[in-house]
Amino acid sequence: MKTVWILNHYAQEPGGPGGTRHYSLAKNLLRHGWRGIILAASVELNTGRQRLGEGDRPKLCRYEGVDFLRIRTPTYCGNNHGRVFNMLAYTARAILPASTGSLPRPDAIIGSSVHPFAGWAGAVLARRFDVPFIFEVRDLWPQTLIDLGHLAPRGLTARVLRALEKWLYRKAKCIVVLLPKAADYITSLGIAAEKIEWIPNGVELEGYRRPEPAPAREAFTLMYFGAHGLANGLDCVVKAMAVVQQEVGPQQIRLRLIGGGPEKRHLMELARKKGLHNVQFEEFVPKHLIPSVAQEADGFIFNLVDLPVFKFGISSNKLFDFMAAGRPIIFCCRSSNNPVREAAAGPTVSPGNAQALAEAILQLARTPVAERARMGMSARAYVENHHSYDALAKRFARILDGLFHEVNEAIA
Repeated sequence: MKTVWILNHYAQEPGGPGGTRHYSLAKNLLRHGWRGIILAASVELNTGRQRLGEGDRPKLCRYEGVDFLRIRTPTYCGNNHGRVFNMLAYTARAILPASTGSLPRPDAIIGSSVHPFAGWAGAVLARRFDVPFIFEVRDLWPQTLIDLGHLAPRGLTARVLRALEKWLYRKAKCIVVLLPKAADYITSLGIAAEKIEWIPNGVELEGYRRPEPAPAREAFTLMYFGAHGLANGLDCVVKAMAVVQQEVGPQQIRLRLIGGGPEKRHLMELARKKGLHNVQFEEFVPKHLIPSVAQEADGFIFNLVDLPVFKFGISSNKLFDFMAAGRPIIFCCRSSNNPVREAAAGPTVSPGNAQALAEAILQLARTPVAERARMGMSARAYVENHHSYDALAKRFARILDGLFHEVNEAIA
Protein backbone atom coordinates (compact mmCIF):
# COMPACT_ATOMS: atom_id res chain seq x y z
CA MET A 1 0.00 0.00 0.00
CA LYS A 2 1.50 3.32 -1.11
CA THR A 3 0.97 6.50 0.93
CA VAL A 4 -0.01 10.01 -0.16
CA TRP A 5 -0.13 12.96 2.21
CA ILE A 6 -2.89 15.46 1.39
CA LEU A 7 -2.47 18.98 2.77
CA ASN A 8 -5.86 20.66 3.00
CA HIS A 9 -6.16 23.28 5.73
CA TYR A 10 -9.95 23.07 5.86
CA ALA A 11 -10.45 19.34 5.23
CA GLN A 12 -13.65 18.15 6.86
CA GLU A 13 -14.29 14.75 8.37
CA PRO A 14 -17.56 12.92 7.63
CA GLY A 15 -20.47 14.12 9.72
CA GLY A 16 -19.35 17.73 9.89
CA PRO A 17 -20.49 20.74 7.87
CA GLY A 18 -18.60 21.62 4.72
CA GLY A 19 -16.86 19.87 1.87
CA THR A 20 -15.44 16.38 2.29
CA ARG A 21 -13.65 16.05 -1.08
CA HIS A 22 -10.43 14.66 0.33
CA TYR A 23 -12.09 12.33 2.81
CA SER A 24 -14.14 10.88 -0.05
CA LEU A 25 -11.15 10.63 -2.37
CA ALA A 26 -8.98 9.03 0.34
CA LYS A 27 -11.67 6.50 1.22
CA ASN A 28 -11.98 5.45 -2.41
CA LEU A 29 -8.22 5.57 -3.10
CA LEU A 30 -7.81 2.64 -0.71
CA ARG A 31 -9.39 0.42 -3.37
CA HIS A 32 -6.64 1.45 -5.77
CA GLY A 33 -3.62 0.80 -3.56
CA TRP A 34 -3.16 4.26 -2.02
CA ARG A 35 -3.54 5.26 1.62
CA GLY A 36 -4.42 8.94 1.90
CA ILE A 37 -3.46 10.80 5.10
CA ILE A 38 -5.05 14.23 5.36
CA LEU A 39 -3.16 17.02 7.15
CA ALA A 40 -5.80 19.51 8.32
CA ALA A 41 -6.18 22.35 10.81
CA SER A 42 -7.79 21.87 14.20
CA VAL A 43 -10.20 24.80 13.72
CA GLU A 44 -13.31 24.08 11.65
CA LEU A 45 -13.79 26.58 8.84
CA ASN A 46 -17.51 27.30 8.95
CA THR A 47 -18.15 27.11 12.70
CA GLY A 48 -14.83 28.07 14.33
CA ARG A 49 -14.97 24.90 16.44
CA GLN A 50 -11.61 24.06 18.01
CA ARG A 51 -10.95 20.32 17.94
CA LEU A 52 -7.77 20.34 20.05
CA GLY A 53 -6.98 21.67 23.51
CA GLU A 54 -4.49 24.39 24.39
CA GLY A 55 -0.96 23.10 23.88
CA ASP A 56 -2.10 19.83 22.26
CA ARG A 57 0.30 18.21 19.84
CA PRO A 58 -0.93 17.19 16.37
CA LYS A 59 -3.44 14.41 16.80
CA LEU A 60 -4.05 11.51 14.42
CA CYS A 61 -7.74 10.63 14.11
CA ARG A 62 -9.37 7.96 11.98
CA TYR A 63 -12.78 8.28 10.36
CA GLU A 64 -14.10 5.18 8.60
CA GLY A 65 -10.62 4.07 7.63
CA VAL A 66 -9.31 7.52 6.62
CA ASP A 67 -6.61 9.17 8.75
CA PHE A 68 -6.65 12.87 9.58
CA LEU A 69 -3.69 14.56 11.25
CA ARG A 70 -5.14 17.54 13.09
CA ILE A 71 -2.60 20.37 13.43
CA ARG A 72 -3.42 22.89 16.13
CA THR A 73 -4.18 26.37 14.83
CA PRO A 74 -5.52 29.45 16.66
CA THR A 75 -9.23 30.20 16.66
CA TYR A 76 -10.59 33.19 14.77
CA CYS A 77 -13.90 34.70 13.72
CA GLY A 78 -14.74 36.01 10.26
CA ASN A 79 -12.54 37.07 7.34
CA ASN A 80 -9.93 39.14 9.13
CA HIS A 81 -6.29 39.14 10.23
CA GLY A 82 -7.09 36.27 12.59
CA ARG A 83 -7.91 34.06 9.62
CA VAL A 84 -4.64 34.97 7.88
CA PHE A 85 -2.72 34.18 11.08
CA ASN A 86 -4.56 30.85 11.24
CA MET A 87 -3.41 30.06 7.68
CA LEU A 88 0.20 30.91 8.45
CA ALA A 89 0.16 28.90 11.68
CA TYR A 90 -1.11 25.84 9.83
CA THR A 91 1.54 26.23 7.14
CA ALA A 92 4.41 26.66 9.58
CA ARG A 93 3.37 23.74 11.78
CA ALA A 94 2.62 21.40 8.87
CA ILE A 95 6.27 21.46 7.76
CA LEU A 96 7.71 20.85 11.24
CA PRO A 97 9.24 17.37 11.48
CA ALA A 98 7.71 17.06 14.94
CA SER A 99 4.22 17.44 13.47
CA THR A 100 4.49 14.59 10.96
CA GLY A 101 7.01 12.34 12.72
CA SER A 102 4.39 9.71 13.55
CA LEU A 103 3.22 9.34 9.94
CA PRO A 104 4.45 6.74 7.45
CA ARG A 105 6.83 8.10 4.84
CA PRO A 106 4.91 9.49 1.85
CA ASP A 107 5.25 8.27 -1.73
CA ALA A 108 3.60 11.46 -3.03
CA ILE A 109 2.29 14.71 -1.56
CA ILE A 110 -0.73 16.77 -2.60
CA GLY A 111 -0.95 20.44 -1.63
CA SER A 112 -4.49 21.77 -2.06
CA SER A 113 -5.00 25.49 -2.63
CA VAL A 114 -7.82 26.24 -0.33
CA HIS A 115 -5.11 28.83 0.17
CA PRO A 116 -1.71 28.89 -1.60
CA PHE A 117 0.34 28.56 1.59
CA ALA A 118 -0.92 24.98 2.00
CA GLY A 119 0.40 24.32 -1.50
CA TRP A 120 3.76 25.81 -0.51
CA ALA A 121 3.92 23.54 2.57
CA GLY A 122 3.19 20.56 0.33
CA ALA A 123 6.02 21.53 -2.03
CA VAL A 124 8.45 21.91 0.90
CA LEU A 125 7.53 18.50 2.30
CA ALA A 126 7.76 16.85 -1.13
CA ARG A 127 11.28 18.20 -1.56
CA ARG A 128 12.26 17.01 1.92
CA PHE A 129 11.12 13.46 1.18
CA ASP A 130 12.16 13.59 -2.50
CA VAL A 131 8.71 12.52 -3.73
CA PRO A 132 6.38 13.96 -6.43
CA PHE A 133 4.46 17.11 -5.55
CA ILE A 134 0.92 17.44 -6.90
CA PHE A 135 -0.55 20.94 -6.71
CA GLU A 136 -4.35 20.83 -6.51
CA VAL A 137 -5.89 24.09 -7.66
CA ARG A 138 -9.30 24.68 -6.15
CA ASP A 139 -9.55 28.47 -6.39
CA LEU A 140 -7.41 30.63 -8.64
CA TRP A 141 -5.32 32.64 -6.19
CA PRO A 142 -5.01 35.56 -6.24
CA GLN A 143 -7.38 36.13 -9.19
CA THR A 144 -10.50 35.21 -7.21
CA LEU A 145 -9.62 37.69 -4.45
CA ILE A 146 -8.98 40.39 -7.04
CA ASP A 147 -12.34 39.71 -8.71
CA LEU A 148 -14.09 39.88 -5.33
CA GLY A 149 -12.51 43.28 -4.69
CA HIS A 150 -10.45 42.07 -1.73
CA LEU A 151 -7.09 42.76 -3.42
CA ALA A 152 -5.80 45.54 -5.63
CA PRO A 153 -4.56 43.97 -8.91
CA ARG A 154 -1.21 45.74 -8.73
CA GLY A 155 -0.84 45.82 -4.96
CA LEU A 156 2.05 44.22 -3.09
CA THR A 157 -0.06 41.35 -1.73
CA ALA A 158 -1.36 40.45 -5.19
CA ARG A 159 2.16 40.54 -6.66
CA VAL A 160 3.51 38.28 -3.90
CA LEU A 161 0.64 35.80 -4.35
CA ARG A 162 1.12 35.76 -8.12
CA ALA A 163 4.81 34.98 -7.66
CA LEU A 164 3.94 32.17 -5.23
CA GLU A 165 1.28 30.86 -7.62
CA LYS A 166 3.73 30.63 -10.54
CA TRP A 167 6.38 29.03 -8.32
CA LEU A 168 3.90 26.32 -7.27
CA TYR A 169 2.92 25.63 -10.88
CA ARG A 170 6.57 25.21 -11.83
CA LYS A 171 7.46 22.99 -8.86
CA ALA A 172 4.51 20.63 -9.30
CA LYS A 173 5.02 17.38 -11.16
CA CYS A 174 1.29 17.47 -11.87
CA ILE A 175 -1.35 20.19 -11.49
CA VAL A 176 -4.84 18.91 -10.68
CA VAL A 177 -7.57 21.46 -11.35
CA LEU A 178 -11.19 21.37 -10.22
CA LEU A 179 -12.47 23.97 -12.70
CA PRO A 180 -12.97 22.65 -16.25
CA LYS A 181 -11.36 25.67 -17.94
CA ALA A 182 -8.65 26.41 -15.37
CA ALA A 183 -6.01 25.06 -17.77
CA ASP A 184 -6.67 28.10 -19.99
CA TYR A 185 -5.63 30.38 -17.14
CA ILE A 186 -2.62 28.31 -16.07
CA THR A 187 -1.18 27.82 -19.56
CA SER A 188 -1.42 31.59 -20.11
CA LEU A 189 1.26 31.87 -17.40
CA GLY A 190 3.66 29.75 -19.43
CA ILE A 191 2.90 26.36 -17.83
CA ALA A 192 2.80 23.29 -20.09
CA ALA A 193 -0.69 21.91 -20.67
CA GLU A 194 0.67 18.35 -20.32
CA LYS A 195 1.13 18.91 -16.58
CA ILE A 196 -2.56 19.69 -16.02
CA GLU A 197 -5.30 17.18 -15.16
CA TRP A 198 -8.97 17.95 -14.48
CA ILE A 199 -10.60 16.11 -11.57
CA PRO A 200 -13.74 17.97 -10.42
CA ASN A 201 -15.62 17.71 -7.17
CA GLY A 202 -18.08 14.87 -6.76
CA VAL A 203 -20.59 13.22 -4.48
CA GLU A 204 -20.81 10.07 -2.38
CA LEU A 205 -23.82 8.57 -4.10
CA GLU A 206 -24.31 5.74 -1.60
CA GLY A 207 -25.57 8.30 0.89
CA TYR A 208 -28.45 9.17 -1.40
CA ARG A 209 -31.19 6.65 -2.05
CA ARG A 210 -32.70 6.57 -5.49
CA PRO A 211 -34.85 9.70 -5.64
CA GLU A 212 -38.61 9.52 -5.65
CA PRO A 213 -40.96 12.32 -6.73
CA ALA A 214 -41.44 14.90 -4.01
CA PRO A 215 -44.69 14.30 -2.10
CA ALA A 216 -47.48 16.86 -2.14
CA ARG A 217 -46.84 19.65 0.39
CA GLU A 218 -48.78 22.67 1.55
CA ALA A 219 -46.00 24.94 0.31
CA PHE A 220 -43.53 24.55 -2.54
CA THR A 221 -40.20 24.29 -0.69
CA LEU A 222 -36.99 25.63 -2.16
CA MET A 223 -33.72 24.89 -0.40
CA TYR A 224 -30.14 26.11 -0.29
CA PHE A 225 -27.51 24.61 1.95
CA GLY A 226 -23.91 25.72 2.15
CA ALA A 227 -21.80 28.76 2.88
CA HIS A 228 -23.35 32.19 3.29
CA GLY A 229 -20.44 34.24 1.92
CA LEU A 230 -20.00 37.17 -0.43
CA ALA A 231 -19.42 34.96 -3.47
CA ASN A 232 -22.71 33.12 -2.87
CA GLY A 233 -24.72 36.29 -3.47
CA LEU A 234 -27.62 35.17 -1.30
CA ASP A 235 -28.85 38.74 -0.85
CA CYS A 236 -30.20 38.47 -4.41
CA VAL A 237 -32.03 35.27 -3.42
CA VAL A 238 -33.60 36.96 -0.41
CA LYS A 239 -34.68 39.91 -2.57
CA ALA A 240 -36.21 37.48 -5.06
CA MET A 241 -38.23 35.91 -2.27
CA ALA A 242 -39.58 39.38 -1.45
CA VAL A 243 -40.92 39.57 -5.03
CA VAL A 244 -42.36 36.06 -4.67
CA GLN A 245 -44.10 37.01 -1.41
CA GLN A 246 -45.67 40.05 -3.08
CA GLU A 247 -46.89 37.85 -5.94
CA VAL A 248 -48.34 34.81 -4.11
CA GLY A 249 -48.19 35.64 -0.40
CA PRO A 250 -45.99 34.03 2.27
CA GLN A 251 -47.61 30.58 2.36
CA GLN A 252 -47.40 29.07 -1.14
CA ILE A 253 -43.62 29.15 -1.70
CA ARG A 254 -40.95 29.11 0.98
CA LEU A 255 -37.16 29.06 1.04
CA ARG A 256 -34.98 27.26 3.59
CA LEU A 257 -31.45 28.71 3.85
CA ILE A 258 -29.34 26.13 5.69
CA GLY A 259 -25.79 26.87 6.76
CA GLY A 260 -23.77 29.85 7.90
CA GLY A 261 -20.97 32.22 7.12
CA PRO A 262 -19.95 35.87 7.31
CA GLU A 263 -23.03 37.13 5.45
CA LYS A 264 -25.67 35.25 7.43
CA ARG A 265 -26.38 38.03 9.94
CA HIS A 266 -26.75 40.56 7.12
CA LEU A 267 -29.12 38.23 5.25
CA MET A 268 -31.30 37.73 8.31
CA GLU A 269 -31.49 41.47 8.81
CA LEU A 270 -32.37 41.97 5.13
CA ALA A 271 -35.21 39.45 5.42
CA ARG A 272 -36.45 41.18 8.57
CA LYS A 273 -36.44 44.63 6.94
CA LYS A 274 -38.40 43.30 3.97
CA GLY A 275 -40.92 41.66 6.27
CA LEU A 276 -40.39 38.22 4.79
CA HIS A 277 -42.30 35.26 6.21
CA ASN A 278 -41.35 32.88 3.41
CA VAL A 279 -37.62 32.60 4.24
CA GLN A 280 -36.37 30.35 7.02
CA PHE A 281 -32.76 30.46 8.28
CA GLU A 282 -31.35 27.24 9.70
CA GLU A 283 -28.01 26.12 11.12
CA PHE A 284 -25.48 23.85 9.42
CA VAL A 285 -26.55 20.26 8.87
CA PRO A 286 -23.97 17.49 9.42
CA LYS A 287 -22.85 16.03 6.11
CA HIS A 288 -24.36 12.61 6.77
CA LEU A 289 -27.80 14.17 7.31
CA ILE A 290 -27.82 16.20 4.10
CA PRO A 291 -29.32 13.42 1.92
CA SER A 292 -32.34 13.06 4.20
CA VAL A 293 -32.80 16.82 4.61
CA ALA A 294 -32.50 17.28 0.85
CA GLN A 295 -35.48 14.98 0.35
CA GLU A 296 -37.61 17.64 2.09
CA ALA A 297 -37.04 20.01 -0.84
CA ASP A 298 -39.13 20.40 -3.98
CA GLY A 299 -36.25 22.23 -5.67
CA PHE A 300 -32.91 23.90 -5.03
CA ILE A 301 -31.31 27.25 -5.79
CA PHE A 302 -27.66 27.42 -6.81
CA ASN A 303 -26.47 31.03 -6.80
CA LEU A 304 -23.15 32.81 -7.27
CA VAL A 305 -22.29 36.46 -7.88
CA ASP A 306 -21.16 37.49 -11.34
CA LEU A 307 -17.34 37.27 -11.29
CA PRO A 308 -14.91 37.17 -14.22
CA VAL A 309 -13.14 34.17 -12.68
CA PHE A 310 -16.17 31.97 -13.39
CA LYS A 311 -15.23 32.04 -17.06
CA PHE A 312 -12.93 29.19 -16.03
CA GLY A 313 -15.93 27.23 -14.77
CA ILE A 314 -17.25 25.98 -11.45
CA SER A 315 -17.02 22.71 -9.52
CA SER A 316 -19.30 23.03 -6.54
CA ASN A 317 -19.83 20.33 -3.91
CA LYS A 318 -23.25 21.67 -3.03
CA LEU A 319 -24.42 21.67 -6.64
CA PHE A 320 -23.59 17.98 -7.00
CA ASP A 321 -25.36 17.26 -3.70
CA PHE A 322 -28.43 19.06 -5.06
CA MET A 323 -28.30 16.97 -8.22
CA ALA A 324 -27.78 13.70 -6.33
CA ALA A 325 -30.95 14.42 -4.35
CA GLY A 326 -32.97 14.17 -7.55
CA ARG A 327 -34.73 17.53 -7.47
CA PRO A 328 -34.86 20.33 -10.07
CA ILE A 329 -32.41 23.20 -9.63
CA ILE A 330 -32.51 26.88 -10.48
CA PHE A 331 -28.99 27.71 -11.71
CA CYS A 332 -28.19 31.37 -11.10
CA CYS A 333 -24.60 31.80 -12.24
CA ARG A 334 -22.67 32.95 -15.30
CA SER A 335 -19.96 30.33 -15.77
CA SER A 336 -18.35 28.58 -18.71
CA ASN A 337 -19.95 25.28 -17.66
CA ASN A 338 -23.52 24.69 -16.57
CA PRO A 339 -24.19 21.17 -15.26
CA VAL A 340 -27.87 21.97 -14.71
CA ARG A 341 -28.38 22.96 -18.33
CA GLU A 342 -26.31 19.97 -19.54
CA ALA A 343 -28.57 17.68 -17.50
CA ALA A 344 -31.81 19.49 -18.48
CA ALA A 345 -32.44 19.68 -14.73
CA GLY A 346 -33.91 23.16 -14.35
CA PRO A 347 -33.93 26.80 -15.49
CA THR A 348 -30.90 29.09 -15.75
CA VAL A 349 -31.04 32.72 -14.64
CA SER A 350 -28.48 35.52 -14.95
CA PRO A 351 -26.91 36.34 -11.56
CA GLY A 352 -27.79 39.49 -9.66
CA ASN A 353 -31.28 39.89 -11.15
CA ALA A 354 -33.77 39.39 -8.31
CA GLN A 355 -36.80 39.92 -10.57
CA ALA A 356 -35.67 37.27 -13.07
CA LEU A 357 -34.86 34.86 -10.24
CA ALA A 358 -38.29 35.41 -8.71
CA GLU A 359 -39.94 34.66 -12.06
CA ALA A 360 -37.91 31.43 -12.32
CA ILE A 361 -38.99 30.43 -8.82
CA LEU A 362 -42.65 31.07 -9.63
CA GLN A 363 -42.32 29.18 -12.93
CA LEU A 364 -40.74 26.15 -11.23
CA ALA A 365 -43.40 26.11 -8.51
CA ARG A 366 -46.10 26.04 -11.21
CA THR A 367 -44.39 23.31 -13.25
CA PRO A 368 -46.32 20.01 -13.15
CA VAL A 369 -45.04 17.51 -10.61
CA ALA A 370 -44.27 14.94 -13.33
CA GLU A 371 -42.04 17.39 -15.19
CA ARG A 372 -40.21 18.37 -11.99
CA ALA A 373 -39.65 14.67 -11.30
CA ARG A 374 -38.16 14.26 -14.78
CA MET A 375 -35.76 17.16 -14.13
CA GLY A 376 -34.74 15.61 -10.83
CA MET A 377 -34.04 12.21 -12.36
CA SER A 378 -31.96 13.86 -15.09
CA ALA A 379 -29.91 15.64 -12.44
CA ARG A 380 -29.29 12.37 -10.60
CA ALA A 381 -28.27 10.55 -13.79
CA TYR A 382 -25.79 13.35 -14.58
CA VAL A 383 -23.84 13.03 -11.32
CA GLU A 384 -23.93 9.24 -11.50
CA ASN A 385 -22.27 9.44 -14.90
CA HIS A 386 -19.79 12.26 -14.24
CA HIS A 387 -19.22 12.91 -10.54
CA SER A 388 -19.12 9.67 -8.54
CA TYR A 389 -16.18 9.77 -6.10
CA ASP A 390 -15.45 6.15 -6.89
CA ALA A 391 -14.72 7.08 -10.51
CA LEU A 392 -12.89 10.29 -9.57
CA ALA A 393 -10.62 8.43 -7.13
CA LYS A 394 -9.76 5.94 -9.87
CA ARG A 395 -8.62 8.82 -12.07
CA PHE A 396 -6.58 10.30 -9.21
CA ALA A 397 -4.96 6.92 -8.50
CA ARG A 398 -3.94 6.68 -12.16
CA ILE A 399 -2.09 10.01 -11.82
CA LEU A 400 -0.40 8.93 -8.57
CA ASP A 401 0.62 5.58 -10.04
CA GLY A 402 2.14 7.27 -13.07
CA LEU A 403 4.24 9.63 -10.95
CA PHE A 404 5.27 6.82 -8.60
CA HIS A 405 6.48 4.62 -11.47
CA GLU A 406 8.26 7.57 -13.06
CA VAL A 407 10.24 8.17 -9.86
CA ASN A 408 11.13 4.50 -9.46
CA GLU A 409 12.24 4.19 -13.07
CA ALA A 410 14.48 7.23 -12.63
CA ILE A 411 16.06 5.63 -9.54
CA ALA A 412 16.57 2.33 -11.33
